[in-house]
Amino acid sequence: MKKILDILFSFKTTLTLLAILAIGAGVATFIENDFGTSSARVLIYNNIWYETVLVLTTLNMAGIIYKYKMWKHKARFIFHTSFVVILIGAAMTRYVGYEGIMHIREGKTENRMISLEPYLQVKIKQENGSYYKEYPLELTALGSNDFTYKIKFNGKELVVKFNNFMYAKKGQNNMSILSVDAILNGQTKTVKLPGKRGMKGISKMEDFGDTIVTLEYGSKVLSLPFSIHLKDFQLDRYPGSMAPSSYASEVTVNNEDGTKYDYRIFMNRTLHQGNFLFFQSSYDQDEKGTVLSVNNDPGKWPTYLGYFLLTLGLVLNLFDKKSRFWKLTKYVNAKNAAGLITACMLAFSTNSLEAAEPNTTGLDFNATKNDTTAYLNNFKEKSVLTADKFSKLVVQSSGGRMKPLNTLNREIAYKLSSKSSMFGMNSDQIILGMLTRPELWRNVKMIKIKTPKLKKILGVETSRKYIAFSEVFKGGKYVLNDEAQKASMTKPNERGTFERDIIALDEKLNIAYMVYNGNLFNLFPQIGVNDNNKWYTPLDAMKSFKGENQKAVESMVRGFINSVINENWEVSNKFLDMLSQYQEKAGAQVIPSKSQIDKEIAFNNLDIFPKITLAYIILGFVMLIVAFIVVFNPKIKPRKTTFVFFILLAILFALHTFGMGFRWVVSGHAPWSDTYESLLYISWSAIFAGVIFFRKSLLALSAAVIVAGIFMFTAHLTGINPQITNLVPVLKSYWLTIHVSILTASYGFFGLGAILGYMSLIMYIFRKGRPHLDETIKHITAINEIALIIGLSAITIGNFLGGVWANESWGRYWGWDPKETWAYVSIVLYVLVVHLRFVKPLNNPFVFSTASLLTFSSILMTYFGVNFYLSGMHSYATGDPVPVPMWVYYITAAIFVTIGLAYKNRNLKDDVCHTK
Repeated sequence: MKKILDILFSFKTTLTLLAILAIGAGVATFIENDFGTSSARVLIYNNIWYETVLVLTTLNMAGIIYKYKMWKHKARFIFHTSFVVILIGAAMTRYVGYEGIMHIREGKTENRMISLEPYLQVKIKQENGSYYKEYPLELTALGSNDFTYKIKFNGKELVVKFNNFMYAKKGQNNMSILSVDAILNGQTKTVKLPGKRGMKGISKMEDFGDTIVTLEYGSKVLSLPFSIHLKDFQLDRYPGSMAPSSYASEVTVNNEDGTKYDYRIFMNRTLHQGNFLFFQSSYDQDEKGTVLSVNNDPGKWPTYLGYFLLTLGLVLNLFDKKSRFWKLTKYVNAKNAAGLITACMLAFSTNSLEAAEPNTTGLDFNATKNDTTAYLNNFKEKSVLTADKFSKLVVQSSGGRMKPLNTLNREIAYKLSSKSSMFGMNSDQIILGMLTRPELWRNVKMIKIKTPKLKKILGVETSRKYIAFSEVFKGGKYVLNDEAQKASMTKPNERGTFERDIIALDEKLNIAYMVYNGNLFNLFPQIGVNDNNKWYTPLDAMKSFKGENQKAVESMVRGFINSVINENWEVSNKFLDMLSQYQEKAGAQVIPSKSQIDKEIAFNNLDIFPKITLAYIILGFVMLIVAFIVVFNPKIKPRKTTFVFFILLAILFALHTFGMGFRWVVSGHAPWSDTYESLLYISWSAIFAGVIFFRKSLLALSAAVIVAGIFMFTAHLTGINPQITNLVPVLKSYWLTIHVSILTASYGFFGLGAILGYMSLIMYIFRKGRPHLDETIKHITAINEIALIIGLSAITIGNFLGGVWANESWGRYWGWDPKETWAYVSIVLYVLVVHLRFVKPLNNPFVFSTASLLTFSSILMTYFGVNFYLSGMHSYATGDPVPVPMWVYYITAAIFVTIGLAYKNRNLKDDVCHTK
C-alpha cells in the first residue's frame, strides 16, 4: 500500500497526469472541429478515462499538499488547495447541474425549457397503461456508439439496439440521424430518429399490434418551478447598419407562491432565480421572441471560492520571501522586487469586378498622360486646405461606426497602395482627387501588385510595383475576370502567391471603383426620417431623398465636385462648411463631437504603432548583437551600455503606452478587443516585463524587444485589420477589460521565456572552451523561469476570471470552447514546465530552456491556431483554414536543429537549476 501511495503522491505522477490532461484536451479540439462537439465530449471531455485522470490529479495534489506539509507556506498552500476546491465545484456542476434552452414569444408565458443534453426517449402505450423511459445519450461521429436498452413492462420486454448514426457535419442545418432497432413480440423495426444536441427531436411512432412505441432522440422537455412572461424583446442596432449593438428581454418572473417581479435580461446581465440562471442567448428573426439559455448550477459557489483562493494564492506567492519566485529574483539581483511586482499587478488591472469602367459622372475618360501629370502637380500644391476640411467630415461605416472621413481615407489609401501617402500627397488629398476627377486618377499608378506572373498577364514590366486602374481594362473588358474567378474558387489552403495576389488585386480594384463612384462614403443623414439613423452615399441620397432635402444634397454634391474640378478652392471650402453644418443638424443623434473627431484625426496622423514597430525591430537586433558580443567577451563590462539601451527602451515603452491609451480614448473601449489590438498589447506586456523586471540584463532586454517587434510586425501584416470597429454586444463588459488584459499580458512573458530559452540553447552550442558561458546560461535560465512564473500566474488568473465573466454573462464558466481549451492546455503545460525541477533527471537548464521554447507553441496555437484553424465562440475561422506560411516550417526546422546541436553540450559543470 505504501508503494502505491508513494507512486500516487509523487511528482513524476503529477507530471504524467498533467501531460495526459493537456494532450487529451488538445486532441479533443481537433476532434470537435472535424467531428462535432458531441464527439469530443463522448470521447474525451465526458469520458470515464478523462474524468478518472482528473480525479487522480486531484488526489495526487491533495496527497502532495499533505506529504510536503504545504500549510507551512501560506501562499503555496492556498493556490494548490484552490485547484482541489475548483475540481470539487466542477464535479458538482457536472454531475448534479444541468443546462437548457427556453424560447418565449412576446406576450407569452413559459415554464418549460428543453435540455441541452440529448436523450433517447421511449414511450410505450397499451390499453391498460403507458410506460416511459429515457436514457442520456450523446453520440460520436468517431468510434463506436453501440448500446442496448431492455425495457420490461406488463410482462413483456422491448429491446432498443443501436443500428447506425449519421452525423450532420458542422455548418449543415440538418439534424444528425440515429437509427435504432426496436424489437418487440418477435418483430424488429428499424427506426430513423432525426435529432441534435440542444434541439428537440422528431418523434417516430411504431405499431406492434397491441402496443404503440414512440421513439425520440434529442433534447427533452423540462418543467420549472416558476414561469417567465416576456413583456417585450428589444433589439438596438448600430446607426445605419444591421449589426446588433445590444438586445434585451423585459420579463416578469412568476413564482409558485403568487409573488412576481420584473427583470431585464441582456448580454452580461443574467437573471438569477434560485439555482437557475437565465442569460440572453439569441432571438427570433422577426424580433418578436427571445431565446434564453438556462443553467442550474449547484457548484457555482464552491467554484467561485476556488477561483478566489487561486487568485489570492498566486498573488501572495509573488510576495512570499520563501517562494521559488523570490529566490530567483534574489539570484538575478533584482532589487525592490516587491514594489515591481505591485506595479506589475496594477498595470494588468470578394466579388469579381464587373467588366465595366466607372463613368457615372459623365466626364471624359480619355485623359492623356500629360493631362494627368500636370493635374497632379497642381493638385498637390493647391488642395491641402480643402483636403483638410474634407477629412473632418463624418462618415458612417457599414458596421454603424461614426468616424472622421480622414480614417476612411487612410484605410482606402493603405488598402490600395500599402501606403498612407503617395506623390507628396496625404490620403485625404488622394481620395479627394479620386472622388472628384476619376477620369484622371484611373491612370495613376497607385495599386500595388506583387507576383511576376500577374504582371505578365497585365503586360506590365516585372520591375513595376504599382499599376493604374485603367491597365486592367482592354477594349472595355476586365482582363482578369477569368483568372479572378478561378482564384476565388480555389480552396484557401491550395492558393499560391499568384492566386492570393489576384484576389487581393481584384478587391483593390473593387474598392477603387467604389471610390470613383462615391459608394464608400455614407455622408448624408436624412432629415425627418428615422431609419435607424442611417446615412447615405451621395448618389443614394440624391436618388432617395425627397423635396428640399434632396435639392440641398444635390446642390452640395454637384457644387463641391464642380468647384474642385474648376480648382475654385474657396468655393469648395464653403460647400464643405455647408455639408458639415448639414451633418451636424440632420445627424445630431449620432454624430461625434468635434473634439472626438479631432482626437481621432490626431491619432491617425501620429501613426504611432508602425513607427514603434520599426524602432523595436532595429533596436532589438542591435541589442541582441551587443548582448552576444558581451556574453562571448567577458572582459567587456556592459553596465553603461545596458543603461543606455534601457533608457531608449523606456522611451519606446512610454510611447507605446501612450499609443495604447490614445486608441482607448478614440475607440471608447479597451485596446485589446480584436486581433490587431491584442497583438499590440502582447508586445506591450513583453516590453513591460523587460523594463520593469529584467532591466539589468542586456540579454533579457534584447529578448523582450525582439518579442515585442515580432508581435508588432505580425499585427501589421496585410491579413490583420487595424481599423477601429464597434464591439459586439457580449464584449460590452468590464470583464473584458479585466479578463483579456491579464490573460493576454501573459503571452508577452511566455514569449520572452521562449526567446531566452532559444538564446541559452545557442550558448550551449558554443560553450565548449568558454566556461564563463555556463554561468550566463544559468543566469538567463533564472530570468526565464521568473518570466514563466509571472506569465503562468497571469494566464491562470486571467483564464479563471474569464470563467467568472462567462458565468455572469451567459450562465456557464466552462464550455470547452477551442480557445478556452487551448488556454487550459497552455496552463497545464507551463505548470508542467515550472515543476520539472522536482524530477532529478529533468532538473537542469538545458531541459528547462528547451521546454520553455517548445511550450510557447501552445500559446501560438491558443492565439493563432484557434483563430484560423479551429472554429468556436472565440474563433475568426470561416470556411477552409488558411494555408500555413512556409516561413513557419523554416523556423520550426531551425528550432529543432538548434536543440539538436545544443544537446551534445547539455551537461554543465554544476548541472542543476540555480536554486531549489
